[in-house]
Amino acid sequence: MKKVALYIVSLFILVSCAPPADNATAIPEDLAGLKKMLAEQKKQAKELDEKMAMVQEKISELQPAMEKERLLVETEVLERKSIDLSAQVQGSVVSDDYAMASSETGGRLMSVVVNEGDYVRKGQLIATVDLESIEKQKAELQTALSLATDVFERQSRLWKQNIGSEIQYLEAKNSKERLEKSLETLGSQIAKKNVMAPISGVIDQKFLTQGELAGPGTPIVQILNTSALKVVADIPEKYIASVRRGQGVTVRYPALDIERKKSISMVGRTIDPSNRTFKVEIKTGNEGGVVKPFLLAQVEFVADKIEDVIAINPELIQEEVSGKKYVYKNDGGVAKKVYVETGDNSDDAIVITTGLDTGDEIITEGAFFVKEGELIDVKTSEE
Repeated sequence: MKKVALYIVSLFILVSCAPPADNATAIPEDLAGLKKMLAEQKKQAKELDEKMAMVQEKISELQPAMEKERLLVETEVLERKSIDLSAQVQGSVVSDDYAMASSETGGRLMSVVVNEGDYVRKGQLIATVDLESIEKQKAELQTALSLATDVFERQSRLWKQNIGSEIQYLEAKNSKERLEKSLETLGSQIAKKNVMAPISGVIDQKFLTQGELAGPGTPIVQILNTSALKVVADIPEKYIASVRRGQGVTVRYPALDIERKKSISMVGRTIDPSNRTFKVEIKTGNEGGVVKPFLLAQVEFVADKIEDVIAINPELIQEEVSGKKYVYKNDGGVAKKVYVETGDNSDDAIVITTGLDTGDEIITEGAFFVKEGELIDVKTSEE
């Protein structure tokens, strides 16, 4: 700065020492004198411009350059750690409790009082079966029983008076009791005309409607208990040593954008030879009624654990057109591109096999906005 001031002072002295213009006597009257004076003034002006340009150049050389604004970033200092490698399989939701409502006797359906989607309680009426023929048989038996009862009473009175044979008494008694048993049997059959819900739940499927014939044991409707649901998934056999009952898993329902932490409730004991998988079940709720049977689900579980590795978030890795992968790290306030090679990975961590080591400070936030050699400033916790 002292040199700059010296140049400026010199220029001021140079200008100050120039001969003063005398408007009264210095300007010649003749043309030749005027031309000569103009030429001298132009020469002096040129010399002054050259000196000013030289001073400006020296000022530019001596004045410190303004530092470029630094990009604010966040960083992470790498340490060796352990990571869990996860695997994901597809499954579906099924009901853990379902039953078929069917007629025990069979016959034409007089009515089916429920529809698909209806909620029913255990013991609620589902349908009625036409048992008119059995009811007619019951009426006939009641008439016969009335006669048999009258005969038995008469024969009993005669037997007490020692009138008639014992065999007549016993035949009358047997006839009465046989008809009573037959009526009891028909009564139990008629009671089965009403088909009741065996469990509480939702009518999932309706197989028969009013007027159709229902054979004994033929399903009329299927009832699902939607409060008792489970996710069933097939796990590749290579993970058989990594999966156990009670193990924590993450269950996702893509259609609902819902994610829940659950645990495995059952692990199959056999391998399916057709696809080399074994079955697992995860009990789950219906999430307020939005999770339904046969809904697609994704099951994520820890398949392996790797110790003492350098691992970073996979989203921090960038890739050149050539396919080479790289990250940026903080090299003394300057962004430096570092090429890396990767290994195993999970959803939130990927192993770095070469390129990074313990103590390296990689750029996390702002990594996609920096360039090689760009000045950076690390954001502090207060910022």
